[in-house]
Amino acid sequence: MTQTSDARLDALTHWLGGPAAQYGLDISTMTSASADASFRRYFRVQGAEGSFIVMDAPAPQEDIRPFLKVCALMREAGLNVPEIYASDADKGFILMSDLGRQTYLDALTEDNAARLMNAATDSLVLWQKASRPGVLPAYDHAVLSREIHLFPEWYVGRHRGYTMTEQQSRIVEATFEKILANNLAQPCVFVHRDFMPRNLMVPLDDKGRPGVLDFQDALYGPVAYDIASLMRDAFLSWGESFVLDITIRYWEKARRAGIPVPADFGLFWRDVEWMGIQRHLKVLGIFARINYRDGKPKYLADTPRFVHYVRETANRYDELKPINWLLDQFEDSKVVEQFTF
Repeated sequence: MTQTSDARLDALTHWLGGPAAQYGLDISTMTSASADASFRRYFRVQGAEGSFIVMDAPAPQEDIRPFLKVCALMREAGLNVPEIYASDADKGFILMSDLGRQTYLDALTEDNAARLMNAATDSLVLWQKASRPGVLPAYDHAVLSREIHLFPEWYVGRHRGYTMTEQQSRIVEATFEKILANNLAQPCVFVHRDFMPRNLMVPLDDKGRPGVLDFQDALYGPVAYDIASLMRDAFLSWGESFVLDITIRYWEKARRAGIPVPADFGLFWRDVEWMGIQRHLKVLGIFARINYRDGKPKYLADTPRFVHYVRETANRYDELKPINWLLDQFEDSKVVEQFTF
């Protein structure tokens, strides 16, 4: 085992020798699989019948019960998600199947982009078709507002060191409320909340479905959220024609499946953009917070991409232009390079 020993790792190793022992795990093969922006860690370990993934999610920072619940919901809906072999909610450990090493982010090329993204939206439709109220927590005004206010607190104030005037604060606050009003007026479905290429895995399974990961924060909320997340990604950018093409194809599939998207694509596209700007502002705040609070600076490198997303969207709607007016105080308008496929 190559990791530096620590108390959590020692406890995890001991746990793997207990309820998970039946899978013939060779602890000496355990290596780091990935780490994300949370406190979770993932390890890959070899067993008698192949490789497994182990999640270490320390309490009180993390709780594996939402992961287990959403994983079961997604499996029931027909998505390609990990199979859970053993778990301990008190300790924060999960042993699960390994969906592979290659994410969409690693695999996407000009030649395969349309195929892979259409497979992703097929899975998204399956997930949304399974939606029902009262199963997942609501993506309500309180949650949406808390998220969007990460932007003035962490990005504007902490990262850019800019203090808004009272007038600016009032104008921006009024704009936020317009954004949230649009978000909350949308029909509700199950929302993954981070449905993006880094959380989708290849190869596709025998039913043509990508592996789906990082779904523990799923909620019941706006129907446009996950397609906005998929097409306005944190780590790569698409040309506008490609974004529209995949979004239209998703909208057509969603309508056929009975998912409550507007019958007019123009109205749906507006919902996608207004949902997207809420997410973009949230992500800018999160990336700044991860740097200053959690000591993980690598995400700041992708903030210009989100500033560009915000500027593009805000420029198209008069009600959103105050966001650009604020950005003009401390940001330049340099365009982020985009892929064109």
